[in-house]
Amino acid sequence: MNRKILIWSITAALAGFLFGFDTVVISGADKKLQLLWQSSDAFHGSVVMAMALWGTVFGALFGGIPTNKIGRKNTLIWIGLFYFVSAVGSSLANDPHTFAFFRFLGGVGVGASTIAAPAYVSEISPAKNRGRLVSLYQFNIVLGILIAFLSNYLLRNVGENAWRWMVGVEAFPAFIYTILIFTVPKSPRWLISKHRYQEAKEVIAIINPEGNAEALMSEIKSENETHVPGENIFMKKYRFPLMLAFLIAFFNQLSGINAFLYYAPRIFEEAGLGESAALLSSIGIGITNLLFTLLGVFFIDRLGRKTLMYIGSIGYIISLSLVSMAFFLNWEGLAVPIFLFMFIASHAIGQGAIIWVFISEIFPNNLRASGQSFGTSTHWVLAAIIPSLVPMLFSTIGAGVVFLFFAIMMVFQLLFVVFIMPETKGVSLEELSNKLIKEHNR
Repeated sequence: MNRKILIWSITAALAGFLFGFDTVVISGADKKLQLLWQSSDAFHGSVVMAMALWGTVFGALFGGIPTNKIGRKNTLIWIGLFYFVSAVGSSLANDPHTFAFFRFLGGVGVGASTIAAPAYVSEISPAKNRGRLVSLYQFNIVLGILIAFLSNYLLRNVGENAWRWMVGVEAFPAFIYTILIFTVPKSPRWLISKHRYQEAKEVIAIINPEGNAEALMSEIKSENETHVPGENIFMKKYRFPLMLAFLIAFFNQLSGINAFLYYAPRIFEEAGLGESAALLSSIGIGITNLLFTLLGVFFIDRLGRKTLMYIGSIGYIISLSLVSMAFFLNWEGLAVPIFLFMFIASHAIGQGAIIWVFISEIFPNNLRASGQSFGTSTHWVLAAIIPSLVPMLFSTIGAGVVFLFFAIMMVFQLLFVVFIMPETKGVSLEELSNKLIKEHNR
């Protein structure tokens, strides 16, 4: 693998580290903030906890605009700045509304990063390594999740304002990431879409030193020319990739993954563990997530996207059913943590490793950012709604019913994988685009 492509991919994928850290770091402050501001379950869930997710929805909805207009690289720079300002502002907030505003800004960075980072990495990667390189974004997400859980545990006893340190420490990696992203080149496919051919040729010569830069440029230009100016992803001929993006994102969140990550300590306490044990179990979840994501990264270009989704879907169904039974039958001790470890492993090797890779592959170059915006918006709208309902649902219908619902939805995901989802490994972006569009519009 080209060393420079690897370094640039890792650098861009560090946006995922901040995504993971920002998403989960709030779990350590969850109950402390509700007690501090005397918030109701409804206000705490829908405003204090979920505001970052609504920011993510905003970033996902509109992040495709700067990703197309100013480019993947420049958008990633702005994302780093949003993370930094959010971390500092959240840590200094003295009321729930100010806190929610700065968490919203961080969420905007998360949402936009799910478009710009995978798009950038997919566009600089050779087809044979594209899955592995784009899934580095997901690896960084789970690394960020693990570090956030660990950070929360280490900072839990620094005083009555420990929550300020928990949410504010993110400013340090955000600053480092923003500096590093200046060192990567612009995406050659984006440059070609803007008719900046000489710049694109220089980047292609670096990322494909043994190939013919002119030939690759010609292929990219040819693919671009097949699309009429003014096209959009909602045109009839793009209905199949649009459906794929919707369904992969829909099922990702209907597994309950974000609800679980946001409320992991609370869920463990519901299962009978003490506060410290719950935080330690959360760290175990982070380690499991990281290890199985590494397996997903290793196998994604070997076994393919569909095979990993088969494994993940079956693992989801088994683990979520067992978690539901544990709550219904009042199993105590280590039963719930073990089943949830199985759940997170199933997610990491399946949906976790696949989603950002798959959405970044299935749209043509000129509509990639718009297509990703649609897919990630679907993901984040559900990611905002579902966790915001968790405190209320747990106190009304109970955790057992909630996890049973997630298990049933994963049966439907398995049917999607079997009958609808195509395999995308080892195919160039241009060839894949033509295949998904032409074969389903005959």
